[in-house]
Amino acid sequence: MNRLRKRRHFVEHDNVDRWLVSYADYMTLLFALFVVLYAMAMVNEDPFQTATESIGKVFQANDDLPKNRGHGDDILDVNSSKTNKRLYGSGILDVAGPELVEGDVTLSNVSDSDVGTNLTSLEKELHTALYDLIESGFAQLQIDGDWLEIELNSGLLFPSGSSSATNNATTILTVIYDVIGTSTNFIRVRGYTDDQPINTEIFSSNWELSVFRATAILRVLENLSLDPARMAIEGYGQYYPREDNRTAQGRAQNRRVVIAISKYGLEKMNLLATPTISIKDVEAITDIDNKEGEIRIIRLDNGGIRITTREDEQR
Repeated sequence: MNRLRKRRHFVEHDNVDRWLVSYADYMTLLFALFVVLYAMAMVNEDPFQTATESIGKVFQANDDLPKNRGHGDDILDVNSSKTNKRLYGSGILDVAGPELVEGDVTLSNVSDSDVGTNLTSLEKELHTALYDLIESGFAQLQIDGDWLEIELNSGLLFPSGSSSATNNATTILTVIYDVIGTSTNFIRVRGYTDDQPINTEIFSSNWELSVFRATAILRVLENLSLDPARMAIEGYGQYYPREDNRTAQGRAQNRRVVIAISKYGLEKMNLLATPTISIKDVEAITDIDNKEGEIRIIRLDNGGIRITTREDEQR
């Protein structure tokens, strides 16, 4: 009996310190955690910055900014790609959009008759069409608010001190017309000059010269069949220069014509429609009593029709 009691006491005494094993494991894991945290805090920033800049170049980033320390909006320490195109609209604005109901296929609350062709798409097409002129610096494209501006140097369009458009002007404007001719956007032709005074038999000041040059460009576009109801003329004379008029190069840049295309377009109901006449309308004419002869309708092989009162008309 005493032997059993001693043995039990010995076994219980042997298991008293087993908690030290679990405690040691816990301390080991905790120590490892702090070692890892310390290693992460002591990372070499030079390779890390190099890797970050490389990732930024992949996303076409340009300028470096100070590292974000939890106060910025970006993940990388570099700017996002810059662009000359203006971006419009914001998804975070608290503006009520169009109300969509079941079966309603209209996804915009802006009337199509009040808005012309998208300016961004026109800019892309014009940039392709005028690529050589833009690269050489004789033409510029930019979106300014609700306007897409096509800036052309006057040296391409007119002789010095004249408002007579050259053959080059007609060629350039034909290219522009091929892009904007089918749209409905309003157009303003703006004329600008340098500050050198002019006083001739035709132009008493730079006001007249700028207006006459804008008018000449408008006439060329009108002759190319651009709807005249879409166009208007603006003359600014020597005012609103782009460059400094004290240098010859600056004055050359200031002598320019700007074709400004509006975001808004001519209402469809005001567009000039080509008059047409249907075959039914023509056939109704046969009901009219004609003393000189019967009105005859001849259908041509190409699908057209010919109206005649002559008996011998067969073609």
